[in-house]
This record gives sequence, structure tokens and C-alpha cells, in this order.
Amino acid sequence: MGVLRQIAQYLYLKKKDPDAPDTQWIRYMHGINRISLLLFLFAILVIIFRLVRG
Repeated sequence: MGVLRQIAQYLYLKKKDPDAPDTQWIRYMHGINRISLLLFLFAILVIIFRLVRG
């Protein structure tokens, strides 16, 4: 469940852990992960759309 919790935090669906360290580099890493996750989800939607459309 740790992976799903982290994805929910990246997408702002769940509040982040207040005890977790918050440095500039961790914020950069989470921002890059958020961008890559959103691009992945967009690509999956495009693939599904193309498969359904025929």
C-alpha cells in the first residue's frame, strides 16, 4: 500500500506525511515524479481512446 499512498500524495489526493523531511531536492523529485505520472496516465488514455475508436 505504500506505492498507492505515494501516488495519491503526488496527485494531491491525500495529504502528505507531516513527519516526512521536506527539502528543496525532495520537492524537485516529487515534482518530476508528478509530471511523469501525469504524462503516463495521459498516454494510457490516448492508447485506450485509439483502441476504442478503431
